[in-house]
Amino acid sequence: MRSTDTVAHARASCHRCHRRKKKCDRSLPQCDNCRLARVSCSFLDSDQQIGSYPIAFVQGLEAKIRELEKNAAPALTSPNNALDWNAVPVLPSANTFETSNPSAPNELSNINILDEQQLNLEDFLLDMDIFHYSAPATTSIVLNECVQDSRVSPRQASPVSLSQELRSLSIQALAQGHLGSSSGLSFAQLTQTVLRRLSPEKADFVFKNNGESGGPNPLVEGVTPTLSGLTSSVSLHPKLFGLRALGDVTEPEDVLSGLQLPDQSHRNRLVDFYFACSYTLYPILSRREITSIIEDLLSDDQSPSAKSPLCLFKLWIVLAIGSANYCALEMSEESEPMLYYSKAMLYFEAALGYGDMAALEVLALQVCYAFFNQLGPNTWFLVGLAARMAVGIGLHTSSTYDSLPVHVAERQKRVFFSVYMMDRVVSLALGRPFALNDEDIDVLPFVHAIDEKLEAVLDVPNPLQPSILVVPLHILGLRRIASKISKMVYSANTAVGKSLEEREAIIRLLQEELVDWRRTMPFPLPDIHPRVPQLCSSWYDFNFYTHLAMLYRPSPLSPTLSQARVKILLEAATMSIRQAMNMHRQQRFAYNWLNLLAIFKSSLSLIYAVTAQPNNLVDVLKGTEVVHELESAMELLETLGIKFTAAKKIRHMIGEIVERYQELCCN
Repeated sequence: MRSTDTVAHARASCHRCHRRKKKCDRSLPQCDNCRLARVSCSFLDSDQQIGSYPIAFVQGLEAKIRELEKNAAPALTSPNNALDWNAVPVLPSANTFETSNPSAPNELSNINILDEQQLNLEDFLLDMDIFHYSAPATTSIVLNECVQDSRVSPRQASPVSLSQELRSLSIQALAQGHLGSSSGLSFAQLTQTVLRRLSPEKADFVFKNNGESGGPNPLVEGVTPTLSGLTSSVSLHPKLFGLRALGDVTEPEDVLSGLQLPDQSHRNRLVDFYFACSYTLYPILSRREITSIIEDLLSDDQSPSAKSPLCLFKLWIVLAIGSANYCALEMSEESEPMLYYSKAMLYFEAALGYGDMAALEVLALQVCYAFFNQLGPNTWFLVGLAARMAVGIGLHTSSTYDSLPVHVAERQKRVFFSVYMMDRVVSLALGRPFALNDEDIDVLPFVHAIDEKLEAVLDVPNPLQPSILVVPLHILGLRRIASKISKMVYSANTAVGKSLEEREAIIRLLQEELVDWRRTMPFPLPDIHPRVPQLCSSWYDFNFYTHLAMLYRPSPLSPTLSQARVKILLEAATMSIRQAMNMHRQQRFAYNWLNLLAIFKSSLSLIYAVTAQPNNLVDVLKGTEVVHELESAMELLETLGIKFTAAKKIRHMIGEIVERYQELCCN
């Protein structure tokens, strides 16, 4: 077996391993299975593959190059060492310095290679991916020349902090650029500061280098063999209208064009899972529409649906989202949803030409896929584009719907408020302004009592058989409360001119709205699938406590916390982790980056609430179950670590804090 330190990996299995249903290590330029069998690997003949290297390895190369340039600059600019650039047609390769005469005087021989331990991760966060690194095509040749000569191990890691990990996870999960107050970055920095209380000399709490930034995943051993193939690359420069750059298509176009629908049982399972899992969050499409497309396609391959890029895009993206949802719950590898997604993207540009509403649905469906799969386009960019398109159509105003039939108006409302909820999720995670302002929206939400077959609103809904739309309608209420929290608690000037009593009144008002939201949870919940998170009460408890913790964390409205508020934060963080563990045990927890971010923030809140209390820390630790709750968070992160490299690093950091807590209690 070849070393995994500097071997590039493709995003999906080779054709031979895929046909034989064998685990493919995806090594480039050819996989081990084909190499050992002495047969030609499809990777050798493909020009579509983009190799990915461990992020720490690439960071090491960049650091060495920067240090070489820095130290070589005086020598190159010195009159005694001036180079005749006309006589040097090309730059020397990395091997030039190693093959030169070692005894020859060379000012570059005294260059000290930068120790990777001195690197600051924040220097790379805006242009590096926390999960994987996919080099642009323009740099692939340079990497190939330098990779064999590098002595930097991908297992080496830079000094880390809680704020760096949160920044990395938030930015690379959603988009590059600025993180605002609601993202929790300032809170992570504050938590890092209070951890000085755990140091003997009250110095900065320094996390050890655990060497889990790259290399093989030890958590995969003994689990499903295909899980080791989850570390696929993410394009650093996704393009909205460039098909191949957008999704980094994993299969040649001729293979995708010949891809047929899965068999009936598997197809029905994916469609059912889409409407059980994704539709109950973002009700964009109707089951009636997808069923009609499938029937037309199977009955007549020359039917209008079979020739419509819009219909074909919707069908394949539904299969991709359903498969991605299933992978997020089952922790299975994501080659199948990537294949369906790539197939859907063949029809993407043509589907955009079917009118404004069709284009809006296409963009919203892409966001649905990105929420459950870290691969794909820039989520922040797509949500912003969809929001502006919705405003351009006028979906935020009630007058737009006056002349429309009821079922058409309700469908357009569902699409609009799906984009609204997406905007709230992404903007709050990044701490950025909303693309859709609540003050500009005067349209009422969609109704839940609607009969798709009759295309009419029901006058008297059946209380014993609730519509599936009660779920996204109730979630919409949570997103609106979150929007108020962002505006009233985390806005920059929110505390200007307000007394302490007025600030406390705002907190109490928002807490009452959260409590009322939880009390009015739909009952009974639709019983359509046993694995869907939002179809069990634990999901609502989990979101209630995560939002309550967000309300009581230090914020621009209330930068300092009283002891009473610290205790509420402690309880909220504790309960959010417990509810996540409940879903984990019930096999209802979605292992996606949104929940990874939520678990990390809940752990930060718990650590801060315990460590920042003015009482004796040992007494606080013994009087609470904080160690047990953090160990539960570590268990969740251990499972998430199978899929996300960042989760392993976060788990190790929390583990160090837990060890310190236990040492204090023992002493």
